[in-house]
Amino acid sequence: MTLRPVITVTRQYASGGSDIARLVALALDWQVIDNEFVEEVARRAGLPRDEVARQEERAPGLLERLARTLAVASPELFITTDAVPQVEEEEASIVKQSERVIQEAAAEGRVVLVGRGAQALLAQRADALHVFIVASKPWRMKLAVDRLGADPASVEKLIDDTDRQRDQYVKTYYTRTRHDPANYDMVLNAERLGFEGAAGLVVQEARRRGWS
Repeated sequence: MTLRPVITVTRQYASGGSDIARLVALALDWQVIDNEFVEEVARRAGLPRDEVARQEERAPGLLERLARTLAVASPELFITTDAVPQVEEEEASIVKQSERVIQEAAAEGRVVLVGRGAQALLAQRADALHVFIVASKPWRMKLAVDRLGADPASVEKLIDDTDRQRDQYVKTYYTRTRHDPANYDMVLNAERLGFEGAAGLVVQEARRRGWS
């Protein structure tokens, strides 16, 4: 039987999870699906990439729908003004397409999946290693400003809002608590371990399982 293991990487915002995932994939000679994942979902859903990036990992909420409806004066924020009444359908389509991409990648195996609720969708999969990357908020704030170009004046709010949106996405669509450590095989502190240190531990566990 062909081994088709997968590694999912869930991360607090600006914790370096995407960098760690890339290092893991490089060391194992696996594929990594991160930003490319958004592109693929957008292609399948027939929606512009920016629209997918805004909606992904965000549960549909009343305030967002109202804001989008009221923003017809700024149509550049939307696909088209005609699409505004179809926000819920678009969100549902993106979730469905996201799940399809995750499942297809998992069927191929030897892939590192970053975010997008993959750890919840593949929670019952026996040959999956689920990793959660964390770090202190001050450290993440500095990384967000220095590496991601966040505004120092609003970076704390950005971190809180992004984490809350990701938590809500997993809770809404999978009825799971994203930040519950019991949902993961490994919880790694990138601030203490460094990107290479954290990646090394994931690779070590993958090899212990005979995946490389």
